[in-house]
Amino acid sequence: MNARINELMSKMTLDEKIGQLNLVTPGGAVTGAVVSKDVETKISKGQVGGLFGIIGPDKIRRAQELAVNTSRLKIPLFFGSDVIHGHKTVFPIPLGLSCSWDMALIEKSARVAAVEAAADGLNWTFSPMVDISRDPRWGRIAEGSGEDPFLGSAIAQAMVKGYQQSDLSKDNTLAACVKHYGLYGASEGGRDYNTVDMSRVRMYNEYLPPYKAAVEAGVASIMSSFNVVDGVPATGNHWLLTDLLKRQWGFKGLVVSDYTSLSEMINHGMGDLQTVSALSMNAGLDMDMVSEGFLNTLKASVNAGKVSVKRIEDACRKILELKYRLGLFDDPYRYCSEERAAKLLLSPEHRQAARSAAAQSFVLLKNDQGVLPLARKGTIAVVGPLAHSRRNMLGTWSVSGDHEKAVTVLEGIKAVAGPNVNILYTKGANLSDDTVFAKKV
Repeated sequence: MNARINELMSKMTLDEKIGQLNLVTPGGAVTGAVVSKDVETKISKGQVGGLFGIIGPDKIRRAQELAVNTSRLKIPLFFGSDVIHGHKTVFPIPLGLSCSWDMALIEKSARVAAVEAAADGLNWTFSPMVDISRDPRWGRIAEGSGEDPFLGSAIAQAMVKGYQQSDLSKDNTLAACVKHYGLYGASEGGRDYNTVDMSRVRMYNEYLPPYKAAVEAGVASIMSSFNVVDGVPATGNHWLLTDLLKRQWGFKGLVVSDYTSLSEMINHGMGDLQTVSALSMNAGLDMDMVSEGFLNTLKASVNAGKVSVKRIEDACRKILELKYRLGLFDDPYRYCSEERAAKLLLSPEHRQAARSAAAQSFVLLKNDQGVLPLARKGTIAVVGPLAHSRRNMLGTWSVSGDHEKAVTVLEGIKAVAGPNVNILYTKGANLSDDTVFAKKV
């Protein structure tokens, strides 16, 4: 690997090395308000290292052909997505899976997700999300494993193992990306992106263990978070990204920003785009997701003596190493098999695994007077707007799932109860994700 990357980097211009640090999205499975522009042109110019937001072997093959056939050095792209709790076959949300306390089951869920996502053209997942949170107001609790650092650490390792196995070059594995580093779940007041201010004792004992566990499990990449730690945004925090992660914990993989978390440091008062890009590069960030601060400002910072060429080359090497480990230099199209996709996506075996995981994740707190299981007679009232919502059945962060294939709670109860049960249903309340409507109420 080193010999091949050394040879390649000796041919690369500084612009091409900076181009590898640029992660963009042409749209699709988008998690933010910003969508990258002129993506095809940038790929041809060697200004893109990876893509996310496109899924499917045919679409990914076309994007890869653009990189391999039209860029000067023909460096392949890698392709990521938020594969959080399953891909096409959707498993319970991570918080639900954590209720099983079954590491083999949780690892299996990641294994199935990796097999499907890799068959669908992907080779990188922005998962597992391992943030500890103890504030019920925080809106992303559902993505993680709850409040317990012991459980969270065990699940982090199980998920990494399930995604990556022991050989990333196999076409049924994914490079994992643990997120959001760090302390994201401890944002003050449960407000996303907010300040985190805590003692080192609490930090090391309660919030850092799952990230460290993922590193010890060999996670390929880590995503920096939006929040401030000790007054400095995590994406530009040298203590967090270099002193702790790379030096103390010995992490050798790729550090990528969250969606525009680099440019959002401007709103934290850290400076303009060039300043925050230099800050994050010097702090230990290797790849910029969507902000394009690295692409558009790093060369000027090098000329101004604000960033060293060596640091840029170190970041570029991390990206090329991951591409090598994924086998992309040997076969850029190894993840682009429509035949495998047709065979593996939503296969009966995978759907059964998801059904079993759901059953094992249920927690019965109290079966008062033996009400459960419900009898196949009498009257059953089903109340609530989500009881007959197909979309809601997939849970949060199921970007590749098809809710049209879901069975609603009401439909499921009717199917199981049979003809001798009188089932009454009412919405009970209205739900809407229309922002204009929400402001009026």
